Amino acid sequence: MRRLAAIAPIAALAALIVLFAGYSLRHDPRVVPMAMVGKALPDVRLAPLTGGGVASLRDLARGPALVNFYASWCAPCAQEAPALMALKAEGVKVIGVAYKDAPDEASAFLTRFGDPYQAVLVDRDGRAGIEFGLTGVPETYAVDAAGVIRAKSAAPITAADAEAMLEKAGP
Repeated sequence: MRRLAAIAPIAALAALIVLFAGYSLRHDPRVVPMAMVGKALPDVRLAPLTGGGVASLRDLARGPALVNFYASWCAPCAQEAPALMALKAEGVKVIGVAYKDAPDEASAFLTRFGDPYQAVLVDRDGRAGIEFGLTGVPETYAVDAAGVIRAKSAAPITAADAEAMLEKAGP
């Protein structure tokens, strides 16, 4: 009986290793969950980066528009900054959400890399990210005029990505 009690934890650990190894060999890391595509933009209310009361992301992002989650600590967010600035120059409506970031750090990031956003909201505790099913930053969502999410990108956005996403969001 003692021998069985000593072997049981090792057997359980071995079973977990086999289970996780089997999952990881079949899991495609390029597959991005698209659970929110086709659904209404979550009605989250966040504080604007510039201060003041709370603002409704749903009201700000009536489209066609892009909602871009970024963070000052995110290297790929800096990589996508030039593409977002080019979108701003073309008149594309982009709403920023500073994800799990301090407002002063988020502002410093925008000063350093440019501010492509029509408005920036701060998601300090990550609750808006949970509502969106965020898998990481940067992530960008295309929203149509009815407030429905039509496309998602879970990588640094390019001009071609944005164009394809905005086509799905309509005129």
